[in-house]
Amino acid sequence: MTDAAVTMEFHPQPQAGEARPWAFPAPERGVLDNGLTVLRCHRPGQQVVAVEIFLVAPLDAEPEGLDGVATIMARALSEGTDKHTAEEFAAELERCGATLDSHADHPGVRVSLEVPVSRLLKALGLLAEALRAPLFADSEVERLVRNRLDEIPHETANPARRAAKELSKQLFPASSRMSRPRQGSEETVERIDSAAVRAFYEGHVRPASATAVIVGDLTGVDVDAVLADTLGAWTGGAAESRPMPSITADDRGRVVIVDRPGAVQTQLLIGRIGPDRHDRVWPAQVLGTYCLGGTLTSRLDRVLREEKGYTYGVRAFAQVLRSSADGTGAATLAISGSVDTPHTGPALDDLWKVLRTLAAEGLTDAERDIAVQNLVGVAPLKYETAASVAGTLADQVEQHLPDDYQAQLYTRLARTGTVEATAAVVNAFPVDRLVTVLVGDAAEIEEPVRALGIGEVTVVTG
Repeated sequence: MTDAAVTMEFHPQPQAGEARPWAFPAPERGVLDNGLTVLRCHRPGQQVVAVEIFLVAPLDAEPEGLDGVATIMARALSEGTDKHTAEEFAAELERCGATLDSHADHPGVRVSLEVPVSRLLKALGLLAEALRAPLFADSEVERLVRNRLDEIPHETANPARRAAKELSKQLFPASSRMSRPRQGSEETVERIDSAAVRAFYEGHVRPASATAVIVGDLTGVDVDAVLADTLGAWTGGAAESRPMPSITADDRGRVVIVDRPGAVQTQLLIGRIGPDRHDRVWPAQVLGTYCLGGTLTSRLDRVLREEKGYTYGVRAFAQVLRSSADGTGAATLAISGSVDTPHTGPALDDLWKVLRTLAAEGLTDAERDIAVQNLVGVAPLKYETAASVAGTLADQVEQHLPDDYQAQLYTRLARTGTVEATAAVVNAFPVDRLVTVLVGDAAEIEEPVRALGIGEVTVVTG
């Protein structure tokens, strides 16, 4: 066979096109007659509209002994109204091709709706109905309570969830709502009934303290008329100001082992409390944390996964817990992953070496450049759906940030230098002030971990 007979001709390699300027979408802000704040954002081509409702019903407003009532209330909003039973309400949503979800967190309750733009009026009417006149029938609340009680053992059995629960307990004083499970414990959820759910709803759910975010292709939609006919019909009293409890945390360096006899892996969660997004260090912290553990090419993965093979992946991240307009909020700064049981000690030792080396030598310009490219360059893809834009705008609302915060963040990230990013990540993860939670076999890992000298070691039952 000749060379000519096997020669193959391929299509030419695609060439990169010209980069087009991109900025995070800017919303239009307004207020309805009932006091509801509305952020609307026209996104051509997004035929599935996303709606986010933020209700100022924070977890620390839950009555004493009723942790989890906000979660049950959030779930019950779509379980029947004054016009539809739970089954009828679900059927009406399905006819619209809509999905409706809700959850409670420390800042408040979020209700999320996605629907084709052609069914927006109908779906927003159902959403307004759920907010205006939820039924909270005894049978439905009892069912939701049973479901929540069934979830708790599964969460306890999940190593990552168990580690997160223990870290919160360790960081915050027992008197703080942040120290306890966000969705309530078995003891508190058992006490919740329809009267408690109704009381929490009546005390905190009202249009004057709520914000609606609407994102999608609104071409040809009379948004003002749609809002007036739906969410504009929701009425309620004036919003009451609520003092923001102070946030205190104990981040003395220590290790807590949650004993799981026979576990073949150790789940690790290493964390402390840091500033929220109001702090000027946040952009540099985002950049530095990404270099440390934000991707498969970050330092932690490069050492613990690629070089040593201890783990499938380790991540470093910051998660805002609660914010206030005066900047006194807080975020959890954490490193999370899992390693095989026999190598728990060596893996932690190498992790601490990564942190110490970072503090001694700093990040490289190449690491900084790659992080900026990944964080800023991927933004157009990250926000290609209406739901992703609506979610970020709602995050900004609940964290008391300006509407252009995300757009400004990308500008700040691009301007952040290597030295600034290094200082931020080193301050975020000081080796002597990290609370380390390990969910694993204490009989196998306790002594190797004690030998590391990274803090006092305590063993608790799982």
